[in-house]
Amino acid sequence: MDAFSPELLRGSLDLMVLAVLTDGPKYGYLIQQRLKESSGERLQVQAGTLYPILHRLEQDRLVQASWDESTGRRRKWYELTTAGRQRLTSRVQEWNDFVACIQGVIGNVAEVPPQPS
Repeated sequence: MDAFSPELLRGSLDLMVLAVLTDGPKYGYLIQQRLKESSGERLQVQAGTLYPILHRLEQDRLVQASWDESTGRRRKWYELTTAGRQRLTSRVQEWNDFVACIQGVIGNVAEVPPQPS
């Protein structure tokens, strides 16, 4: 399958980044890998996209970051804060409502035969 269009991703990457942090702290490359794996390789978020998101989430106190060298290399690890978990929960509900709305609007468009020109 193809990658998703940037327009679709723009409003949902924060949600996906928060979601991949639910099972524990990760550094940037692990976040990229988890997004790629959990999306069936349809999401390939570049570092130049991911790190500004992480920095914004950190400024908003939705994630907290700490430096660690236990992997043999100095890495910045990110983890959800309580506020981040709360935001994730509310955004997931909002996203599910939005998906239901879109499905209601587009309905069975794929089943509609094309009109002759």
